[in-house]
Amino acid sequence: MASLEEKRRTFRALHETGCFMLPNPFDIGSARYLQSRGFKALATTSAGAAWSLGLADGAVPLETMLDHIRDIVGACDVPVNADFVAGYAVRPEDVAINVKRCVEAGVAGLSIEDATGDRNAPLFDFGLSVERIAAARTAIDETRANVILVARAECYLTGHETPRDEAIRRLVAFSRAGADCLYAPGPTTGDDITAIVAAIAPKPVNVLARGLENSTLTDLAALGVRRVSVGGLVARMAWRGVIDSAEALAAGRFDAFSEAAPGGDLDALFNDTEWRSQS
Repeated sequence: MASLEEKRRTFRALHETGCFMLPNPFDIGSARYLQSRGFKALATTSAGAAWSLGLADGAVPLETMLDHIRDIVGACDVPVNADFVAGYAVRPEDVAINVKRCVEAGVAGLSIEDATGDRNAPLFDFGLSVERIAAARTAIDETRANVILVARAECYLTGHETPRDEAIRRLVAFSRAGADCLYAPGPTTGDDITAIVAAIAPKPVNVLARGLENSTLTDLAALGVRRVSVGGLVARMAWRGVIDSAEALAAGRFDAFSEAAPGGDLDALFNDTEWRSQS
């Protein structure tokens, strides 16, 4: 397997030119499968990890999430970006402590968002949000690890009244605070995406594929997007299969299993003795 430093160098290089796909596995098996399809990097998903544990997104404890991140990193020979939600802390100094632990888990990148989880005040105050990103930047620098810091502005997903303007205001400030890559999950129009890319240039922008079913990676690359992730969508597709098959079984039918993945193919993929010996 590639060394950690090689993975981190590869991941940083991916952000320098072009546009790449960054799919989000939700467990070791899905990570191994996605790697087998030739993706150059992967990212964890807080939602997918939570659902696999029978929890709601955001309810996974820090220690459990760090274990999950280590599992995904250890299963892959490609760089892994961690969805580290809001850093599992409010105060910048506590975010810094947790970021260092995430770096120690072997990630090549990690994201910190500005969502509070409080419906009455869904975003951290602007100033505090910037301080949190600056603290994460300092923490990474202190580890001397070549880790990409992704700063997320959750304005679209939290129902902000002017999501594009506020996302740009925050992302520009996050960039100045030391973020390497900027991410506002939620925009679905070319105008919004182009405006965000232009405001952040020349730093790379991540776009969430949700709501972009009629677009392609080529389309987003033409808008200046550098990387595209899918969040919990792969996990949601898996859950669609669970739900559909359960509904069929509850009705006494078995037709939902006609599209099941071949077990032999899965066994062949996972019967990788070299990987097993190193994991």
